[in-house]
Amino acid sequence: MTDHILSLMTFLPLLGAVAILFLPKKEAGAIKAVAAVAAFLPLALAVKLFCAYDRGSYLPQFVERHAWIPAFHVEYYLGIDGLSVPMILLTALLSFICILASWKIENGVKGYFGLFLLLETGMMGVFSALDFFLFFVFWELMLLPMYFLIGIWGGPRREYAAIKFFLYTLVGSVLMLLVMIVFYFSSQSGGHTGSFDLLQLADQATHTGWLRDPQVTLPWPVGVVTLSSFRMICFVLLFIGFAIKVPLFPFHTWLPDAHVEAPTAVSVILAGVLLKMGTYGILRIAYPLLPDAAARFAPWMAALGVINIVYGALCAMAQEDLKKLVAYSSISHMGYVCLGMAAFTPLALNGAAMQMASHGVITAMLFLLVGVVYDRAHHRNINGFGGIASVTPVYAGFVALAFFASLGLPGFSGFVAEAMIFLGSWSVPAAQAFVAVATAGILLGAAFHLWAYQRMFMGKLNPKYAALEEINGRELFCLIPLAVLAVIMGCFPSTVLDLMSSTLHHLHSSMLDGLTQHHVAWWQ
Repeated sequence: MTDHILSLMTFLPLLGAVAILFLPKKEAGAIKAVAAVAAFLPLALAVKLFCAYDRGSYLPQFVERHAWIPAFHVEYYLGIDGLSVPMILLTALLSFICILASWKIENGVKGYFGLFLLLETGMMGVFSALDFFLFFVFWELMLLPMYFLIGIWGGPRREYAAIKFFLYTLVGSVLMLLVMIVFYFSSQSGGHTGSFDLLQLADQATHTGWLRDPQVTLPWPVGVVTLSSFRMICFVLLFIGFAIKVPLFPFHTWLPDAHVEAPTAVSVILAGVLLKMGTYGILRIAYPLLPDAAARFAPWMAALGVINIVYGALCAMAQEDLKKLVAYSSISHMGYVCLGMAAFTPLALNGAAMQMASHGVITAMLFLLVGVVYDRAHHRNINGFGGIASVTPVYAGFVALAFFASLGLPGFSGFVAEAMIFLGSWSVPAAQAFVAVATAGILLGAAFHLWAYQRMFMGKLNPKYAALEEINGRELFCLIPLAVLAVIMGCFPSTVLDLMSSTLHHLHSSMLDGLTQHHVAWWQ
């Protein structure tokens, strides 16, 4: 089964979506059961993959490679390494949990669960594709399901939020498409055939091919640019395309609207998986294919990361809507990932990848908890509660655990990731000023989490919620695995770091091979 495990993980949800099409829409229970099975099978395969993965190798594993469109050298090329394994496992887990969290959906059940499974296929494909064209296809495949899930099953302003999400993401896709076309035709130089193979393109970037000759000039609509400048333009276009998904300031404005209007399960997937695709794309495509441009752009990336950290935390502190608070906290936490990638030491890179996995687990838990209280109180106004810990102690305990994990308390995964990013970034002298400013995010994070908790759960009980229902068994079943993971990754971080270290060390060394001493100066 391991010979085609990636294809099975990717397309089993799609088969589930097709099966749902043939079920009568009045059979809501059968539709939900099929969706749950179609989401559980990839999770079981992801656990098998996690156990079978060779942690000592940086080479792609479980590779599947077949010609797809031979005329243009497009391949069905799947494979995973230490960067993608945690993301695939996270995607499979959150998709299954979200199906269970959506059990109370009553309107348009057939469409909702079918679209959710189609979305899972797109997410799985992004993290396993090693062909640029195939990566782009899966990237685009996610766009329509998410648009309809927000636009049909969202809140009062769902149409506005869905269109805003669609337009922002589409702009990023267009920029990515332009760079992909440039790489395909440019890779034909030096006796090479055009290729979308990401590994081959990365090898050309660092050793041979069009990216290594700084004396070449290229025609441009506004004149002639050097190849070095052209590579920088390509990197900036790719970076913006991926930064929209992260999202980084100033491309972040779609996120709060999408989160507030989206159903709970869609918010979980959006924050837990889709945001990570932006940073994953930078590490998978932009860095290996354009190492010198990445080095030149690193100070700007660090600055944007710090802006995200501080700005996101300040915005979170100003929110009265609990879901908006969590949304802005996501913007802040993704800034740490950007800072770690910009510092580009092995420790900072591992911390950035660890933060991607950690934030996926913690923010999923937070959005599920927001959904729990919204289902009962039908609002998310932080100031509208008060003292409810006395009537819902179990729920209050889980919120406390999630808040402490999010603010980076020792013993949780967030602390390990942020500590690695700060330590790895501080070792770069040019990055120390950025690190000093970024530490303000720790204080601000603690402030807005604790202040929100105090207003909701402490003090005198609001009589309006004297009979507020406690968290139920299905909701606990969704939350407990995430809470356990946040603790395990915090107390035993090697469970994740052992997966990633070989791949990220190889990325670090291969990129340095393609740089001049001038470009290395920022990082070393």
